[in-house]
Amino acid sequence: MKELKDSEINPLASLDNWEDDLLSRYPDPESIATTRSTEEYRQYDDPARDTVREFYKLNHTYQTYDFVQEKRKDFLAFNREEKTIWEAFDFLNQLVDDSDPDTDLDQFQHLLQTSEAIRSDGHPDWMVLTGLMHDMGKVLCLFGEPQWAVVGDTFPVGCAFSNKIVYPEFFALNPDSSNPEYNTQLGIYQEGCGLRNVTMSWGHDEYVYQMMKDYLPEPALYMLRYHSFYSWHREGEYGYLLDDHDREMLKWVKLFNPYDLYSKSPVAPNWENIKGYYQELIAKYLPAKLKF
Repeated sequence: MKELKDSEINPLASLDNWEDDLLSRYPDPESIATTRSTEEYRQYDDPARDTVREFYKLNHTYQTYDFVQEKRKDFLAFNREEKTIWEAFDFLNQLVDDSDPDTDLDQFQHLLQTSEAIRSDGHPDWMVLTGLMHDMGKVLCLFGEPQWAVVGDTFPVGCAFSNKIVYPEFFALNPDSSNPEYNTQLGIYQEGCGLRNVTMSWGHDEYVYQMMKDYLPEPALYMLRYHSFYSWHREGEYGYLLDDHDREMLKWVKLFNPYDLYSKSPVAPNWENIKGYYQELIAKYLPAKLKF
């Protein structure tokens, strides 16, 4: 791949511009957004968000099957750093976003809001932990990865791109679109092969899934791995790749998604009141240190 310019590495003003776009595309009921209406989220002067369009142009151009394989080989070796969970959250907090109009809170507080919303609705503790960890993969930005290889809607590579993926016209720029091995409906896959046998575009979802796969139950792993796979869990695409297990797990991904999108609030959770709970929860499921 050619050397990228800074505008191609960071086309978004912030990672939250991508979430802004999601909230516009997928408005949801008010049940989780308790401190304001969903219409009040993400109010920017320019609702067209040209940077999001440029972001997806780059994402759809460069997320090829070969690119994903290179990133998997590189990052899934987990040989960069080793941190305690709390050091990992401090590391993630380096992604403080000064441009977000919704909140001044750091990344850890955003994750706490997601996990606390899940906990308040009485879901299992492993799902609470999933909410807490689901964006940990965004540390990829801190390892120098371009934004379009960290966030964005995810999708299968190695087969034809669905026209229900956001900005599908940009896939015409992707070399895989003209590769007969990859540009048919099934591409390199077999019908009904199951998503576990499908390679997804590279980003924070796959990275955190691989980080957590030995520690959390199967529904949690589907939440982590596919929470940005909107063309599947919101648009109903790629049914020809699914198996019965995927169809069973879909309900968990759908359950998790609103907590991911709509739990952000300007009010920070009271950490002193909940710290003990989260210390015990992390100790129950996760090792003392995580590898990055």
